[in-house]
Formats: sequence, C-alpha cells, structure tokens
Amino acid sequence: MFKSFPKGGIHPPENKMTAGNPIEVLPVPSAVTIPLAQHIGAPAVAIVAKGDEVKTGQLIATAKGFVSANIHSPVSGKVVKIDTTIDTTGYKQPAVFIEVSGDEWVDTIDRSQVIEKEIKLDREAIINKCMECGIVGLGGATFPTHVKMGIPAGKKCDLLIINGVECEPYLTSDHRLMLENGEEILTGVSIIMKALGVEKAIVGIEANKPDAIKSLSDLTSGFKGISIQPLKVKYPQGGEKQLIKACCNREVPSGKLPLDVNVVVQNVGTAYAVYEAVQKNKPLFERVVTVTGKHLPKPGNMKVRIGTPVSALIEAAGGMPDDTGKIVNGGPMMGKALADLDVPVTKGTSGIILFPSEESKRSEVTPCIRCGKCVTACAMGLEPWYLSAASEREMFDKTEAAKITDCMECGSCSFVCPANRPLLDYIRLGKSTVMRMIRERNTK
Repeated sequence: MFKSFPKGGIHPPENKMTAGNPIEVLPVPSAVTIPLAQHIGAPAVAIVAKGDEVKTGQLIATAKGFVSANIHSPVSGKVVKIDTTIDTTGYKQPAVFIEVSGDEWVDTIDRSQVIEKEIKLDREAIINKCMECGIVGLGGATFPTHVKMGIPAGKKCDLLIINGVECEPYLTSDHRLMLENGEEILTGVSIIMKALGVEKAIVGIEANKPDAIKSLSDLTSGFKGISIQPLKVKYPQGGEKQLIKACCNREVPSGKLPLDVNVVVQNVGTAYAVYEAVQKNKPLFERVVTVTGKHLPKPGNMKVRIGTPVSALIEAAGGMPDDTGKIVNGGPMMGKALADLDVPVTKGTSGIILFPSEESKRSEVTPCIRCGKCVTACAMGLEPWYLSAASEREMFDKTEAAKITDCMECGSCSFVCPANRPLLDYIRLGKSTVMRMIRERNTK
C-alpha cells in the first residue's frame, strides 16, 4: 500500500531523465578547493599549512565545537594555500587549496570491493568512527551524523526512518545509489540502528522508483528489522516531518524535532557513507552528484571528489549548452542558482541542473487574488500569502506568531501561485530575521 502525508503537497513535473544512467566515476581533477564549512554548525579548523603534502583520505581540518565535522583531503598532492573561497551558497568561506599529484590513499582505508556485513564495533565506537570520518547528512541538511546518533539524556528513539524519497525533480543520485549499492546501504542502516539502540527501521521510497523498491525489498531478507515502505509520489515527501507522518503516522509538533516523537531520520546516502566509514574506515571525501538538464548533451550521475569545480562536472556532461540561462545547485524546488562555475562540490552537493533560458526567467508578478492555492499546497499547514506579505512589510512579530519558523522552504507555495508572487523569497527573509530575533532574545 502506498502511503503519504495528508496535508498539502504538489506534483511538479519529475524530469528524472538520468534515472537509468549508472553512476560513473569522474576523474580526479588537477586541483581542488575544500571549504571548511561543509556542514551545519561551526566551520572546521585547518590542521595543514601551505607546502604540506597530503594523501587521499588524510584529515586536514578538525571539527570545532559540538555541532561540527572533520574534513579530509579528497586527493593527494600539495597544499598551495589556506585562503577564502566562494562556496555554492555564494558566501565566502575559509578553504584549503590543494594541487593534485597522483592519487595515493592513506593505508588505513580498506579499498577492497568485498561487502562487509558483520558489524564488529559497539555503539560508542560507531559514533566515534562517524565523527572521525566526518560523516554528515547527505540529503541536503549536512547535519553531523555523530551528533544525530547521540540520543540526549531524557530522550529516546524507537524507530529509524531512512529517506530514499528523493522527491526533488531532476535528481536521481539516491535512486542510483539504492540500485547499485543496496547491500552496503542496508548494512549502513543496520549500523545506525545499532548506534541508536533500535530494532526497527523503515526505508521510505516513492513509487516512481519501482526498481529500487523491488531491489531493496529483495535484499531485506538478509537484514533484521528493516522494511521497505513504498510511498505515493508527492512533493515534498522527503521533508522529515512529512516522511515521518507517511511512514509511521506520527505527528511532529510545531517547533519540535523528530526525536520528540522517538524517531531519527537519515538519508540513504548517509547510510552508505556510514557503511564506508564503519566497515571500510573511509572518510567522506566523495559523493554521487546528478548533473542534468533538458539540453545537456550527456546528463548523468557522477561519483565526484569533494572540492572538484562544478565546471568539471558540466564539462564531463558534454559542456554547457548555448541556451543555458541558469545553473542550480541542488534540486529545482529548494536549490539555489550558482553565480560562479568554479565553486567546488561539497558534501551537501546533490545535483547540478542546467536550465535553458526560456525556463530561467521569472514571470510577471501580479496582485494576489486571495485564491488560497498556496495555503492548500503548504505541507506545514501555514498561510504563505500572509507570511510573505507580513515579511515584505517587516511585520516580523506577526510572522513569528504565525509560525514562520515552521516553514521548510520547499517552494510549493511559489510553484502554485497564479499571480507569480515571490512568496518564498519574502518568507525566507522573514524566517531568517525571526530566527535572529529569537537567538538574540535567548542570549540576553
């Protein structure tokens, strides 16, 4: 039976044109730029200096603070400088610049292709290994995984939900990973279950991936406590609160987290990274990225070293079409446009989408007609028209009262608006302002 969340949701064109394209390994670039802020929380601190020689998989920056993550070199070569760079978000970040020479890996990484199913580490050792290897959530949020695994005092978890939804149009990297590395993913799920101390895990997958549903369902017979839950195709099913509601019918209250309903959610890519860290001692220094677009000559799914310039991915996909009007990092609904193609791939880069000029221009904005379509589409039960209008008028106290911080910024409201109102733009402004106001209040 296909389940889903009951409130709101939309059905944008899927455009999953790379779903049948196997993962290909992109060649190691001649140079990489490695931002030190590739995760939610404090940026890591470089422990290498100009002139140092590094190997692939070597620790080059350590976590700073509780919510932070280690960073490892994705290549072997020489550190040419420690400086700032513009990352995929458009902000300046500290970064390590490495000139590549060969591809010599640290000898502690198990590079064999043998799938290791036996989990030898205990709970504490698993969490420490994920911390050492710099594992973060690969679904987009990039929250440090070791922090998510550590259940705080007074809290409990009885269910792990694995997000295999990939509801964003165009993106297929998770889909391919489930097809090609299913056993490793399910072993990773078992590892996370052991770290959390739970006996049950549900892998949620939308019905537009029947091959992944069948493949993982067939494999679950060899893994205790893991089940596959097919889901209706509806955006934004990949949102944590929506996925929890769909999979186990638990409602995460406003302002609360999944753990408040005894659930932890992890992405399938994260489960694979956990497998590699715990079973192969491999840090997170590469990931699968979907590079796609309707006019792109050779769209596909590429395993890419962190720090590789986006321009190299586009070149590998056949080069940028002449009619390209916008290049988006991430999915078309929640991703952000890139201003520079030399920005590096980071741990949170799930896709690069090239849109033709005719699809890149905003339509003319007209007055709101109070049709209510944005309210119907909102999966969080908010009133986007009101939040947007109040934010535009800087009435931030009213937006806070109307629960603007509950907005997941999925873009459904803007997608359905017949007046082409920039609803999400103003809601993002209001949300960030309100969150700053809350932080300031809490520090007084």
